[in-house]
Amino acid sequence: MAAKIRESVGDDLEETHEINVTPFIDVMLVLLIIFMVAAPLATVDVNVDLPASTAAATPRPDKPAFLTVKRDLSLSLGNETLPRQGFGQALDRITGADKETRIFLRADKDVPYGDLMEVMNLLRAAGYLKVALVGIESVPAGASGTP
Repeated sequence: MAAKIRESVGDDLEETHEINVTPFIDVMLVLLIIFMVAAPLATVDVNVDLPASTAAATPRPDKPAFLTVKRDLSLSLGNETLPRQGFGQALDRITGADKETRIFLRADKDVPYGDLMEVMNLLRAAGYLKVALVGIESVPAGASGTP
C-alpha cells in the first residue's frame, strides 16, 4: 500500500478525491449474511415423490359435455340451465342416460371450493363418475408462446 505524507502545515484538512469503499463492503457483508440466513427459510420442507406421467393426451370427444358452475352457483350444461332439484334426470335427458359420458366440469374462479364439491357430489349421486376439471392453460412466466 502506498502512504501519502502530509506536506501541508496548519489545521486545514486535505480533501481526498477517492471513493471510500469500506461502508459499501460493510453493507454488502450484512446483506450476504441476511440472504444466507433467509435462504433456507424460503424453501419448502415437504418431501413429495411425484410420479412421472407417460400417458398420451386423450382425444377430445366430438360433443363434449361441459357442466358450468357460474358465479351465482347456477348450473348449466352447454347452453341449457339445469336445476339442482332433478339434476340427475335433466342430466340423463341431455346425455341420453349414458353414465359413461365424461363430464367436463368448469367453474368460475370466484366459486368457493365447498360449492364445487357439492356439484361433484351431485354428479356422483346421479351416477356420473367420469369427471374432468377444466382450466385455462397459461404460459409460465418467462416462456414465450411461440416454438
